[in-house]
Amino acid sequence: MNEQRGGDDRSNETLVSKGEQINAQKSEIPDRGRRRHLSWGMDFDTRSLTLDQEIADHWEDRVKELHQNNKIKAREGLVAEFGELGIDGKIENFIAIDTKPFSTLGYHNRMFHQVRQSYVIGAYYPALVAACALGERILNHLIIDLRKFYKTSPEYKKIYRKDSFANWDLPINTLDAWGVLLPEVVEEFLALKNIRHRSIHFNMSTYQSLKDDALAAILCMRAVIEKQFGSHGPQPWFLKGTKGHLFIARDYEENPFVQTYYLPNCPFVGPHFSMAYGDNGWKVIDYPDYGEGEWSDEEFAGAFEARSLEDLARMKESEEGGMLQ
Repeated sequence: MNEQRGGDDRSNETLVSKGEQINAQKSEIPDRGRRRHLSWGMDFDTRSLTLDQEIADHWEDRVKELHQNNKIKAREGLVAEFGELGIDGKIENFIAIDTKPFSTLGYHNRMFHQVRQSYVIGAYYPALVAACALGERILNHLIIDLRKFYKTSPEYKKIYRKDSFANWDLPINTLDAWGVLLPEVVEEFLALKNIRHRSIHFNMSTYQSLKDDALAAILCMRAVIEKQFGSHGPQPWFLKGTKGHLFIARDYEENPFVQTYYLPNCPFVGPHFSMAYGDNGWKVIDYPDYGEGEWSDEEFAGAFEARSLEDLARMKESEEGGMLQ
């Protein structure tokens, strides 16, 4: 499935305040104790998997035919997007940069899409520089967006007056100390920093390693987005024990990073919500009231896992609301 949408044009102040407002508004919802935020992100592109997967001999004929048709459609889509001239090389590059991961919408999405496009058409130096610049932009956003939450930390005095950070060590170490960046994301940023230093600053060897360096930088950025901003995965802020959908764990709802980057894009639902697709995209359908009481994450997960088709909310049952976005 392929869904491509632009990034988020809101200012950092609006993004931060939106998360704060959402948490503040929830105090007015009578059944808030029985709801959780549904992790939601529709900016992804998995066509590279279709193009790269070979048809196996043991597959059923109908499966082989379906996969072959999907490959044809994916190739036609790339021809329409990038042009037919040199298309085999473009497809090879498209497969090399892997999927665009499922991600909560944020500042990075539109720019990362442009980075990927540059590499596909063979514009390796623009792709390399842009991937490094995007890494720096994300670090800057994280610091500037979130520093208000860490005014009592020892690191705050080093960053509160700055409007940008060209020395990556300062934001990386600060975000690591605040517990914002996951450990594996810190490693990806450090790897990208090394690529940036040897590529952006004058280095004769860049001419020989340009394509490889561009690909390495893109894959670092891909890992950062998937691991730190992913809408699906093993991130600690996701509630455990649900299949098909992930939810934000209660203890993480007021976490500065989760509140700022996830909650504005994650509907506040009960376990019996459903989804419908219409002219304006996906719509969440939910009951207006799940009753009083506080469910633990485990109890919410149990209610979600035990639901049947008869339990799911229908369109007419959601007309009065019941959902916070």
